[in-house]
Amino acid sequence: MKILPRIGNLVVLRDPAGRDENLLRLMVCNEPFESFILGCLREVAGFRKVDGAIAVPKHWAVPGFKNRKDIIFYQDTVPVYVRHIRFSHEGSWFCVSDGRFFTLKDNRPIYNTLVESQADVVAVNIVPQLRASYEKVLTASQDELVGFRLFYEDAAQSAPIPRDWPHHLFIRKRSLDNLLVEGGLPLTFDKLLELCFSKSLVVHSASVGGSVLDLATENGLLCLLQKVPSSAALLSRYCADYSPGANNGDEVAIATNAKLFGRILLGKGVTIGENAIVVGPTILGNDVKIGRNAVVRSSLVGSGVLIQTGELVEEKVLTNLNVSDELARKTSRADTAVTGEDIPRDLSRNNFREWPKFSYAGFGKRILDIIVSVVVLVLFAPILPVIMLVIKLTSPGPVFFKDVRQGLKGNVFKCLKFRTMQVGSDRMQERLRVLNQVDGPQFMMEDDPRMSAVGEFLRATYIDEIPQFINVLLGEMSVVGPRPSPESENRLCPFWRDARLSVRPGITGLWQIRRMRQPMKDFQEWIHYDIRYVRDLSLKQDLWISWLTAKKMAAKFISQF
Repeated sequence: MKILPRIGNLVVLRDPAGRDENLLRLMVCNEPFESFILGCLREVAGFRKVDGAIAVPKHWAVPGFKNRKDIIFYQDTVPVYVRHIRFSHEGSWFCVSDGRFFTLKDNRPIYNTLVESQADVVAVNIVPQLRASYEKVLTASQDELVGFRLFYEDAAQSAPIPRDWPHHLFIRKRSLDNLLVEGGLPLTFDKLLELCFSKSLVVHSASVGGSVLDLATENGLLCLLQKVPSSAALLSRYCADYSPGANNGDEVAIATNAKLFGRILLGKGVTIGENAIVVGPTILGNDVKIGRNAVVRSSLVGSGVLIQTGELVEEKVLTNLNVSDELARKTSRADTAVTGEDIPRDLSRNNFREWPKFSYAGFGKRILDIIVSVVVLVLFAPILPVIMLVIKLTSPGPVFFKDVRQGLKGNVFKCLKFRTMQVGSDRMQERLRVLNQVDGPQFMMEDDPRMSAVGEFLRATYIDEIPQFINVLLGEMSVVGPRPSPESENRLCPFWRDARLSVRPGITGLWQIRRMRQPMKDFQEWIHYDIRYVRDLSLKQDLWISWLTAKKMAAKFISQF
């Protein structure tokens, strides 16, 4: 049985480059942000059976810190007190976490790394690219796709020793005394490495999958407030029920017709004017004044800030210290730290490609789609009733099959086709999946038993796709584009998904005319040709695909007789 190591933890807040004022210090040293931010920092490590403390620079000390037993102060070295570490066995570790970064991770890869490591010191940085939701793409010298690897769980791998403090530094119990200078750890990572090498200690480094928020940036603080589930629970713990017009204590004055929604934490002396609206999650510092008809949503408002009448403050960090935009947006360790946009996929950003409004992709392609769809629907209008009657007479069920697919920028729509299969074929598919002849999330098999009497003919001649020109006319699809696919297929490949959803899905496309159907390579081709289509989108390419599709359709139709 593998014994999990017990980990004592010290979260260290460092003064960046000697600055006396910065966003993180402002949050840590001012009520009511203090309780919320320090509470979140206690969860930075999030390891099993954590014993530890938060170390802050001595000149950061404020009166509110006196009541916190988990805070220690440092000046020349970071003190490590035995009372903060309760080691249980020889395999125990002491972890020094960088308090500037809030990490979201699965601890199992870290535990495995520590259990298997023979090192005395292990530096661990959290890297989003090793998360389970990411995939690694291997390309040739000419950017041709060779293959891809999808992570099904967060991964860990060896990495070069970092130049600065890692997100987490693990020091083995037996080696800790060798790294203490006058009872504390050195302030710089270079000095710590010098001690390691002078004491012949073995240092390893690893990268582990996860997400990182930089709390010294506006975006990092907002993501911590808005998008981290554990911080939401912590904020709820400190929030009180505020009643407009009532006595709310702490000199808080809320106008009778003001409206407050969600998790809101107010400091002392807050004033909220008439018809003002405050929407959580929001924290208002001491003596904040909100004018009448103002709106504050999902924001951090520092002490003493005045929000003018009718002003809209939405997803902002406002302070009276006039923190520069450069500092507010600054990020460091670009290779390992993100600013909140890379946290779990339900909260993630997109990478959609954009085109100029009056370019072919932004304007001309849509005009051609309307013209072509109108022409096709008019030409086929005389035979559509016949097709509908034949479908109805040969198998029970509706004439049209409406499947939910994702279109431009992920908007869902119902993709129309003439029904070619028996009713309930989707339930039969799972039982037939062992006979699937293509890889990836697709499903295809020859002599599909789910096919209706006329379904095979309709599919072979592509007549079943004529109703999709209605989708084109409605702006949900394009004549040429990536294959329309459901969310269940798109979520497997985030970057490929965002590229293909940058345009409307097409009735035909590059993949449909170029695919080779090679065993275990079809899905790779699908990814390759979809990305290539979006990258090279042009009128010339669309006309070429349309011409090859027309030739293929004519040949298929003739072969049926």
